[in-house]
Amino acid sequence: MPGDAAFDDLPLLERLRRLVTSGAYAPGALMPEAALAQEFEVSRTPIREALKQLEIEGLVEIRPRVGTFVRTPTRREIVELFQLKVSLEGLAANLLARRGPAPELKALARNVAESEAAARTNETEEYARLVHEFHWTIVLGADNAKLAEHYERLMNQLAYHRIVLETIERPGRLVASTAEHRSVLNAILQKDAIGAEFAMRGHVEASSLVALSPADPGAAAPSGSTERETA
Repeated sequence: MPGDAAFDDLPLLERLRRLVTSGAYAPGALMPEAALAQEFEVSRTPIREALKQLEIEGLVEIRPRVGTFVRTPTRREIVELFQLKVSLEGLAANLLARRGPAPELKALARNVAESEAAARTNETEEYARLVHEFHWTIVLGADNAKLAEHYERLMNQLAYHRIVLETIERPGRLVASTAEHRSVLNAILQKDAIGAEFAMRGHVEASSLVALSPADPGAAAPSGSTERETA
């Protein structure tokens, strides 16, 4: 984020995109052009152009003569995005399991071990980072550029990292998610392509069910609710 060397080296568009997807700007928050231009030491023109691109991607809403706001996905949109996520990640797990030796396999095994350790000590920030890494390692390990391209757009629209950080405290979900990751890894390592796909689909479907349930199980979700859960 701002002030981090790696963040500061990114193109302006990617920096603004990450401000949205990371939760630095919450859903519905105003993204003031003047303040952003001052923060990134550029004129308002490149800020305006970058925000237009983010609007095309479905991440912000530009209201003429009012301002630019972080877009809040509707419940229906979240359902549809998770449906795509199930298919894309299931396919990715299948393809990775079919490959021969791949560097992603060691990275995935290390990720799951670190995730289990983070879950035991309730290191939520670290766990959220590892969740993102887990899913992307599988997608990149599929070795399918078009799959990765569509997946990146999907994940940006879901603001997945923000979902993890918002809901990781849900009772029982952290432990369940970690066990699901382990099941996916085991199937991939056994070269069980069908098993890996089903395990990954089951994991994402379980996540989506929690994502679309009320944060308080004793309360009904309000109309138009966008409450959601992670990984």
